Order: sequence, then structure tokens, then C-alpha cells
Amino acid sequence: MVASLSLPRILRVGRGAVGELGDVFTELGLCRPLLVTDAFLAGTGTAERLMATLRDAGLQPRLFAGTVPDPTTDSLDAGLTALREHGADSVIGFGGGSPMDTAKALGLLGVQGGQMRDYKAPRTNLGPALPVIAVPTTAGSGSEATQFTVITDSATDEKMLCPGPAFLPVAAVVDFELTLSMPPRLTADTGIDALTHAVEAYVSRKANPFSDGLALNAVRTIGRYLHRAHADGGDTEAREAMMLAATQAGIAFSNSSVALVHGMSRPVGAHFHVAHGLSNAMLFPAVTAFSVHAAESRYADCARALGAATDDDSDATAAEKFVEALRTLCQDLEVPTPQAHGIDKNEWFRLSPLMAEQALASGSPANNPVVPTADEIQDLYAQIYA
Repeated sequence: MVASLSLPRILRVGRGAVGELGDVFTELGLCRPLLVTDAFLAGTGTAERLMATLRDAGLQPRLFAGTVPDPTTDSLDAGLTALREHGADSVIGFGGGSPMDTAKALGLLGVQGGQMRDYKAPRTNLGPALPVIAVPTTAGSGSEATQFTVITDSATDEKMLCPGPAFLPVAAVVDFELTLSMPPRLTADTGIDALTHAVEAYVSRKANPFSDGLALNAVRTIGRYLHRAHADGGDTEAREAMMLAATQAGIAFSNSSVALVHGMSRPVGAHFHVAHGLSNAMLFPAVTAFSVHAAESRYADCARALGAATDDDSDATAAEKFVEALRTLCQDLEVPTPQAHGIDKNEWFRLSPLMAEQALASGSPANNPVVPTADEIQDLYAQIYA
């Protein structure tokens, strides 16, 4: 099998990396970026400090702070206006997954035009697009290193997966100091999100030796450091490790794929406005239990990397221990069920058939060790509700 691999052209990783953002633009020959972020980072002054860094480097940036959680097609309109008014030659995604996904979408639409639904899977988007420079502030989505963006269609509430090299950032600046202010809930949800990326990349039908090494290393790191980062947000060793693991997991799944957890997670986020990392966490143990028998040795490798099993355990035993370890992890980090999160039971079950159809249409479930039917997906939604 020949694996087709794609990575950002420039990766700067480590404490203080964000201070070198101006140098990255110099290397790329760019000077008029649109800085795409959200109201929170603008309100704390973090975005303006980054704007000052860019201006000090001789660049001419413009700030757009209109990103919304789980960006929608409607939310892109104001960003496109800002992009065109500024005459931007590049886009910076600054924040969690939502600002980075928004930046990627703007980079493509700013050149090609059209509507985001024109670019959703199964289409593979090759470009052209404005260069995107990703600066993550959470340790979870891995979007700084992936060739995907996820945008919700405002007309249908479909959370659209849009893939292809056109969405791959040309550069990623990964500085763990930007994550030190993350609260425990966000630390937990994004950490489990990164773990989901790593595990799905490893058990995916599209896994390859390149993605395997990164995926298992991310699982190993998250197993060691997630609880520490959650317990003490100022633990710089844990924060640095989790930031690197999230990027490694992002590279892994960008070069293999995600699977059933993500396929089922996107409709939950679209219809019930559950944050992506949290919806993954809600689904992760049950979907793994459903899938584990079809890839025992792969899940066993994940169990050993996580620290949930030893080399003395058989693959079957290790795989089962992995399922239990995920359940325990979600309990330890107080991941709520959809019911506990406040989602109405009647709406959950009313929308389950549609969510199952949308999950299958995204293509991700086809990468799962067990390719589910729509009925099996509905059953999994029913299992996790309460």
C-alpha cells in the first residue's frame, strides 16, 4: 500500500514559538494576514497581543473576531467581507478548532468562491486557496496539522466534513504556553478529543506505518499526562506534553482518517450544539466496545500504549481492558451523558435516524473496523443517552 502523506510546510513547536510568528511570515513572503479568532481571545487581550507581534514584524494584519463555536456557513459571511476588504494574502487561525476551521474555510472561499456545501465530502479539495497559518490555543483538535475543516450548513444543520490538501495549513506554530489558562472542563474534553484522534487513526482501515507511530506515541503521552493537566492547569510539563500529543494525533489522523466516533459526533454537535471534544467523549467508550472485536490487536496496542494493559496480557484481554480504561477515564474526567448535559430525550430519539444518516454520509464510519448500518448507529445513540 502506498500512503499519500501531507504535512504543514513549516512547524514551529515549543515554549515561545508564538513569538516567532513574524519570522514564519517572512519565510513565506506574506505580509497582509487576516487574524481569525473568537470573542473570548479578543476580550482577554490575547488576540491584540498577537496583532502587536505581527505589526512589530512589519506585517499589516487585520483582526476578525467573529468566529462562533462550531462555525456555520452563515458565520463565514462576515469573515469573507473582512478578508476581501483587507486584501488579505493569508489567513491566521488563532484559537481552538473553531477559529482554525473558520480560517481554513475562508482561505478556500476567498479564492474559489461558491458555498461550503460545494466542498463537502466525498469531494477532495485540491485548491487553490490562501495560505493558512494555524496557531492553536487548545490541546485537542489537531486542526493545525490536518487537511480537513468542519462547517455546519445553516440551512440544514448538517455538520459538513470538507477534506483535501486545500485545507492543510502551510504553517503551524504550536506553543503550549497558550494553553495554560484552559479550564479543567476544556482540558478534559480537548484531551479526550486528541486521544480519540490518535486511536481512530490507529484502528482506521486507512492506517499506515507513518500514521501508526505518531498515533501510538500520542496515546502513550496522553495516558501519562492528561490527568495531570486536568488536575493542575499550571503543570507546564503536562501542558507541553499534551500540546505535542494533540499535534501528533492531528498529523496521524490527517494522514489516515478518523472513524465512527467522529462520524457520530458531528451530528450531535450540529443538532444539539455540544462542543466537538465533549461529543466525542460521550461516544468514545460505547463505539469502541462496538468496534473492538474486529481489530483486537490494534486496540490491544492502544491499551498497552495508554498504560491500561501490559505485554503479558493477550490481545483479547488488552483490548477489553482498553474499553474499561476509556469508561474509567470518562468517569474520572466527569464526562456527562447527553441526558446529564440537558439534551431532551424526545428530541434525541426523534433526531437519531437523521443523525445516523448524516454520520454515514460523512464517510468516516466507512473507515471503522466494523462498518455499521444506520440501525446500529441509532442503537449506539440510544445506548449513550443516559
